[in-house]
This record gives sequence, structure tokens and C-alpha cells, in this order.
Amino acid sequence: MTAIARMPAARASRGFTLLELVMVLVIIGVILAMVGPRVFTNLGRANSEVARTKIEQIGGQLELFKLDTGRYPTTQEGLAALLSAPSGLANWNGPYIKDGKLLKDAWARDFVYRSPGEKGAYDLLSLGADGKEGGDGENRDIHN
Repeated sequence: MTAIARMPAARASRGFTLLELVMVLVIIGVILAMVGPRVFTNLGRANSEVARTKIEQIGGQLELFKLDTGRYPTTQEGLAALLSAPSGLANWNGPYIKDGKLLKDAWARDFVYRSPGEKGAYDLLSLGADGKEGGDGENRDIHN
């Protein structure tokens, strides 16, 4: 009777076989192969949305800058004028942006700022994932 009582305990502590481990890894691999591309596609789209949201936030702060000073920052002053007052500028009530990280796009590059702009009073854009003008998909430029 003692030998019978020991048998289930020995069976319980034996662990997984190599075949069972391989099957689990194959199943996980199949799941990742199906889900992975969708996750990375959504990640690229999420970065574009983050850049678009930051452009809108910076645009709002540029409007406040203009209300206070009567003009937008020049291209030479750049977006840094939202962080610290340009020399000789009256009525500056900043900083308009407290965290300089907002001035970086989702790919950790500076936004491109031009004033006067080609399409309005100013152009504010992110060059997308590739950092070059133009492009499609995740590499597409994002404009104000």
C-alpha cells in the first residue's frame, strides 16, 4: 500500500515533456504571427495621432503668444519663443509651454516651424517616421 501511495506523488512532480513545451511554443508563435502585424500597424498610427495632437496643442499656445505679443514667433525665434522670451519682445507672458518635450514629435525629432508659412500665418509640421519631407503611411508628413 505504501508503494501505491507514492505513485501519484512521483507522477505529479515529473514536469512537462519536451513535446508539450514545443506545442505550447508553437501555439504562442502562431498567435503572435496573427496578432503581431496588427499591433505594429496600430503603433505606427498611434505615433501619427500623437504628433497630430501635439501640433494642435502647440498651435493653441502659438495663438496665446500672438494674443499677448501681437505676432507669431519668427522662423528664427522658432518654437523656443514659447519657452523663453525672445529679446526685445514686449508683452510676453510665458512660458506658454512648460515642458520642452512637447516640442518634439512622436519620433523624438523637433517639429518644423516656419513663420510666415506657405499655407497660412505659420507652418507647423512633423516629418513622420522617416524624418524626410513627403512619404506615405507612417512616413507621411503631418501638418497644422
